[in-house]
Amino acid sequence: MARSSYLFTSESVSEGHPDKVCDRISDEVVDLFFREAGKAGMDASQVRVACETLATTNRVVIAGEVRTSLDEKAMKSKVKSVARRAIRDIGYEQDGFHWKTAKIDVLLHPQSVDIAQGVDSAGNKDVGAGDQGIMFGYACTETPELMPAPIYYSHKILENLTKLRKAGERGCGKLGPDAKSQVTIRYENGRPTAVTQIVLSTQHLDASMSSADVRKLVEPIIRETLADIAIDKDCKWWINPTGKFLIGGPDGDSGLTGRKIIVDTYGGAAPHGGGAFSGKDPTKVDRSAAYAARYLAKNIVAAKLADRCTIQLSYAIGVAQPLSVYVDTHGTGKVADDRLEAAVAKVMDLSPRGIREHLGLNKAIYARTSAYGHFGRKATRDGGFSWERTDLVKPLKAAVA
Repeated sequence: MARSSYLFTSESVSEGHPDKVCDRISDEVVDLFFREAGKAGMDASQVRVACETLATTNRVVIAGEVRTSLDEKAMKSKVKSVARRAIRDIGYEQDGFHWKTAKIDVLLHPQSVDIAQGVDSAGNKDVGAGDQGIMFGYACTETPELMPAPIYYSHKILENLTKLRKAGERGCGKLGPDAKSQVTIRYENGRPTAVTQIVLSTQHLDASMSSADVRKLVEPIIRETLADIAIDKDCKWWINPTGKFLIGGPDGDSGLTGRKIIVDTYGGAAPHGGGAFSGKDPTKVDRSAAYAARYLAKNIVAAKLADRCTIQLSYAIGVAQPLSVYVDTHGTGKVADDRLEAAVAKVMDLSPRGIREHLGLNKAIYARTSAYGHFGRKATRDGGFSWERTDLVKPLKAAVA
């Protein structure tokens, strides 16, 4: 039997964290190639990107395998440009990492024909997955966005501080781009009831600021962010617990694409298949099938068919349909889990092509996913975060009726 009373903790990192800088650049490359495909009249479904970024003191290395409408010279120039714009937008203008002066190496090359053949079956509608793997999706009733509370609030703290930093409001212009948060929540009878520990480490630009000064600045903003959940009267606050945090971003610690996969998903409250998302086009089921699994789990919970739902999908390279579909409602389901397994396969084509078409993934919508989580966000009119829609509620209810 699952425990009903416990503490659970999740962390988040800001868009200026070294790993997130790399995720942002890699996803900017994905978006770039989708935009360029549209300009050149290239079928967007033919875009291929598997892009990894490494960042350290005034150095960025972008490597991987791509298929694009651009020639090599134009590709390298445009990739460098989008990388610099991303670093500038994040806010890095410090001596050890500056958007103008950082050296950027582009080491992208064409996708392996051995890998491509599994996806490029000419004339075959049911093209295969770009790789093998397992993907998980999750949803629960802890927050309005149907996300676990600890990761939801960890993201929101950093997201709100970043907005104020960029706007120069409420003194947050003194903060730097690099930050990490962590929230511990007490659960009683399986429900989140109060925050018991808050950790925030944030870069600051004013060398005279102490940890106490930073806390005075950020505490009111954090309390506003946590307005929907109680903060325990004995809550412990750990604000810049090591002291000064002046050197941030890749100058303070190297960054790498795909190193924050738990931050990207459910904060440890649900399983993760292991694959990262950023830098990958949607033929990579690491990304697209994880989005589909979240989409289905969220719709099951939104349909009130369960209070919690975990979905696993598995794929083999070159094979179109998933090898397995697994649904676990953790004892909260209103119908049997095996009926839900049959229902999700009925309401959505779970082949890689089917997922991309259903969710409209063959477009430039990925840079915005690179910080503050890929899930629990608002679907946008241009197709961003389409996997957060709840338009399968009625079809799912009909499928299990």
